Amino acid sequence: MTLIPTDPVALSQALIRCESVTPDEAGALTLLQNVLEPAGFTCHRLVFSEPGTPDVDNLYARLGTGRPHLSFAGHTDVVPVGNEAAWTVPPFAGEVRDGILYGRGAVDMKGCIGAFVAASMKYIHHYNGLPRGSLSFIITGDEEGPSINGTMKILEWLKARDEVIDACLVGEPSNPNALGDEIRIGRRGSLNVDLTVHGIQGHSAYPQIADNPVPKLARIIDRLSTTKLDDGTENFQPSNLQVTVISVPNTATNVIPGRAIAKLNIRYNDGWSRPAIEEWVRKTAASAASEVDAKYDLAFSGTGDVFLTKPGPLVSTLKDAVKSVTGRTPALTTGGGTSDARFIKDICPVVEFGLVNKTIHQVDEHTSVADLETLTEIYGRFISDFFRNG
Repeated sequence: MTLIPTDPVALSQALIRCESVTPDEAGALTLLQNVLEPAGFTCHRLVFSEPGTPDVDNLYARLGTGRPHLSFAGHTDVVPVGNEAAWTVPPFAGEVRDGILYGRGAVDMKGCIGAFVAASMKYIHHYNGLPRGSLSFIITGDEEGPSINGTMKILEWLKARDEVIDACLVGEPSNPNALGDEIRIGRRGSLNVDLTVHGIQGHSAYPQIADNPVPKLARIIDRLSTTKLDDGTENFQPSNLQVTVISVPNTATNVIPGRAIAKLNIRYNDGWSRPAIEEWVRKTAASAASEVDAKYDLAFSGTGDVFLTKPGPLVSTLKDAVKSVTGRTPALTTGGGTSDARFIKDICPVVEFGLVNKTIHQVDEHTSVADLETLTEIYGRFISDFFRNG
């Protein structure tokens, strides 16, 4: 079957049929390249590597050489399907039933990519090319994975080539209930903390010659998780710390373990910076540890600091496009988890807008055909207004 590049449903179906569970490309990037190149885009397939992580195939495609330069960023990798027997439709069939498109990635975010490609093609065909500026796609296969060999390294590659992007739209599913609900203009920062408390292993009947690290770990994580970080800021909800893993490498009930481990995740707002939140963890942990004479180690990880794209031409152009198509005035929000916008914000203003996110990562992930077509219309209006207004 011939793929019509202006049909968002057909494009989304074709992408869903590529079983691109992170970090496998599974033909999804090749499909996009085969659609974009005939329209005049110069495509670069970029494979990046890092010790201890899988190699990742990425795509950068650009049409035009001038400014303004608008980029769309997205990912074709998806999370695993989970229990396939629980799906009512095959997860990679891309089936439409009663006006609903089912499949892993339908919402997050192959449907959004299909809509933006279709909108771009309609705009290009209408003008027989770009009337001004440049339009590009930054598509990674590493957003659902470690996010090390994807967007971050594409941006480094672009910087080395002196390529400048003026604005970027990330196609993350941003709407909680209906298209037009929300535009994401920022994200909280995310910090992972590994906390290891060291003790002395011994027999549980002779605690006087051992040192149990478990109660000491409990004291520290209780202090960290119950101490209020803040009340939120003008644009962000309150910061929060969650204990996500507690692990004691011990299987015997009569052995005091030699160490106890906890993993924490902190989502912090713009009242904090990465160095400041790390220092807060160090001081709070040290205070609790001193009360129980705990010996411990801390390790921090995580990519991307908090960011906010303040109202301006990019935000207003997208907001007006959404309202003109849906009749809704979208709220400007900063909720949710993280996305690759956390890397892109370092090079240009960035916003997020996509489909309704109710079924992302779930069994029977799906979107309506009507929403795909409406999203394509919104994207088309946004592209047209962006290049007209500069």
